[in-house]
Amino acid sequence: MIAWDRVDTVLLDMDGTLLDLRFDTHFWQEHLPRRYAERHGLDFAEARAELLARYRRVEGTLHWYCVDYWTRELGLDVALLKREVEHLIAVHPHVLEFLGAARAAGKRLLLATNAHTAALALKLERTRLGACFDAVVSAHHFGAPKEHCGFWHALARAHPFVPARTVLFDDSLPVLRAAAAYGIGQVVAMKRPDSGAPERQVAEFPAIADFRDAMAGLG
Repeated sequence: MIAWDRVDTVLLDMDGTLLDLRFDTHFWQEHLPRRYAERHGLDFAEARAELLARYRRVEGTLHWYCVDYWTRELGLDVALLKREVEHLIAVHPHVLEFLGAARAAGKRLLLATNAHTAALALKLERTRLGACFDAVVSAHHFGAPKEHCGFWHALARAHPFVPARTVLFDDSLPVLRAAAAYGIGQVVAMKRPDSGAPERQVAEFPAIADFRDAMAGLG
């Protein structure tokens, strides 16, 4: 499915692509609302409904991904609360195998995530994935999320790559659309970002169930 002979650079998202989105789903939909309810004397359902409405208002912006923003908005230490459930942080199956094969094939590996630097540090500490990459980049370094064209221009300035000879793996369809519009040669969606949810049907882009599906012709 992937034309590896036309790839020099491999761009990889983190949450939902390399890492199981179960951690983030649980944190934002269960753990944080529960702690918010405790702090403000609300029942869980009321707190969850309030937070989901707040999430929707900033979805697709850097605020949605920003630990500092939510700490200010909610009056809770969000970075600390993430550590309360860090045991749920997990690498998806076959990721390490794929990264090793891509490295052995001479591909340049870049991790490009919307995650805030505090969340990124926690997940790299937990998984030790940072050593697998030539560079690790947070959208917060550039002031624009991956859904916006500004991110891709900033990434290319900071870590020059040839878009036509690049493949991106990401679970977000808006991000994949932005990357394709920028000129990334091949974009690939993830069918099952969250192990606790059913596999998605993705018609808009080539999609893989896990990284075994990406290894044909690599190396």
